[in-house]
Amino acid sequence: MERNGQWLPAPAPTPAPPAEEPASLHGPALEPPFAPPRRQSAIRRRLSALAVAVVALLAKLKAVLLLLPKLKLLASSGTILVSLGAYALLWGWPFAAGFIALLFVHEMGHVIALRREGLKASAPMFIPFMGAVIAARSLGRNALAEARVGLAGPILGSVGAAACVLVWHATGSDLWRALAFTGFFLNLFNLLPVVPLDGGRAMAAMAPWMWFAGFAAMIPLAILFPNPIILLILVIAGFETYKRWKLRRSHTPEQEAYYRVKPIDRALVAGVYLSLIALLVIGMHATFVARTIN
Repeated sequence: MERNGQWLPAPAPTPAPPAEEPASLHGPALEPPFAPPRRQSAIRRRLSALAVAVVALLAKLKAVLLLLPKLKLLASSGTILVSLGAYALLWGWPFAAGFIALLFVHEMGHVIALRREGLKASAPMFIPFMGAVIAARSLGRNALAEARVGLAGPILGSVGAAACVLVWHATGSDLWRALAFTGFFLNLFNLLPVVPLDGGRAMAAMAPWMWFAGFAAMIPLAILFPNPIILLILVIAGFETYKRWKLRRSHTPEQEAYYRVKPIDRALVAGVYLSLIALLVIGMHATFVARTIN
């Protein structure tokens, strides 16, 4: 907080006038020699220098605070460029750019839903070969809000993948067909019923016990298709599932209120969740290209 005002040093004490000399018997009194003013004490000089340094520091801090939103935007843009370069090494620039665009659309679904819940969210941050993430203090005041935030990503992400289908039919380019298939697959994978994936968020309002089923299903998936991403999700899912199980066992009023969802809302979440899975499977089937080996 900045306070307006000026720093005023304490006034220096006025030296007392010299005592008069008694008159001499042989002539007028002699005036004392001129005394120079007292120098400012070392302590006062140091305090003055400290005050100047504090004012300069506050001015710099104010400048940093004003630039903070721009720095966040630059950080997000930087992660996009790093991811673009990493993906381009494997798939080329056109597919890498489209892939990042699909990830961005997915994450913006979460951002929009969080803002509708009255919560602030960071700009998407991209991690090469891991996708993208956003940061928020919470996902909503209850499990229903968490489900809305979780499903918003796959919903908007599926719209983005469907747009690629339209461009594919308009241009005949297989690049857009491949992007559409990849987008459908990514959003379907995110609907696995395990936290921290979006499907696990939806299960918070439907059937939290499905977290254990989803975690159990991830184990053979990690064995059959071993890769760092699935292994990392499995580890995070294990910690998150255990944490939520411990909290639910506490039976505190806050926990009971968080997971209290009306039957009609639970049915709506289930309908959206299952419909998304069905549409994404159909989309993957329509855009699938069989691999040919020459």
